Amino acid sequence: MFSNYLIGLREGLEASLVVCILIAYLVKTGRRDALKPIWTGIAVAVALALGFGCALEFGSQELTFQAQEALGGSLSILAVVLVTWMVFWMRRTARHLKAELHGRLDAALAMGTGALVATAFLAVGREGLETALFVWASVHAASDGTPRPLLGVVLGLLTAVLLGWLFYRGALRINLARFFTWTGAMLVVVAAGVLAYGVHDLQEADFLPGLTSKAFDVSGTIPPDSWYGTLLKGIFNFQPDPTVLQAVVWTLYLVPTLALFFLPSRTTPVPAPVREKV
Repeated sequence: MFSNYLIGLREGLEASLVVCILIAYLVKTGRRDALKPIWTGIAVAVALALGFGCALEFGSQELTFQAQEALGGSLSILAVVLVTWMVFWMRRTARHLKAELHGRLDAALAMGTGALVATAFLAVGREGLETALFVWASVHAASDGTPRPLLGVVLGLLTAVLLGWLFYRGALRINLARFFTWTGAMLVVVAAGVLAYGVHDLQEADFLPGLTSKAFDVSGTIPPDSWYGTLLKGIFNFQPDPTVLQAVVWTLYLVPTLALFFLPSRTTPVPAPVREKV
């Protein structure tokens, strides 16, 4: 449940911050007349994300078992790729996100209502589609027959909306670069579990070999139905009996990705201003 809460919080907060930046800029610049197109674009983006999530959930139920496993494994891997890219992108641009959105909004204001709707839709829609895909993959990876994984996502999204509102009202200030760095690192750990789950799905669909080759089996020490087994699965998508291929893929993804993520970011030095001689 915690891993899904983290996904909802992290992804939801990104979308909430985008909305807050757009709305606050229009209010401060006296362009309240542009708020309606912005909210329209946001509503369309949210509806698209919800529709995409529903299509994934209900559409996959009509497939055969092998097709379901193949689809689930493929989408899990795609979700990991998108989330990994997003995590690195946000780490690099968190400090400059506000200025970037202001620039896009200025251009849209000059172009008219349609451009405003499109700007809000694209800014929020990308986050929404990524969130829907990763949430779907993570909920299925952590599924334990209860609504707890989905409840974790909903609680995370509600927390993100509350934090976004507090940011907008000026009641909450945190170091966003540090926040996105640490939550990004935790998401990489969650993504590693989703990736291993996707590989297992592809093995069950006979797309990948090695389904019966177990790397280890600690089911006797950590029973999946125990409270600590459930906790480990909920936080890390832990599986007590992974296949060799799952363990290899999990390690090859997690170790280098975290190492790259925590490398100091390179910044281009700003040259000192040259004083003209009079």
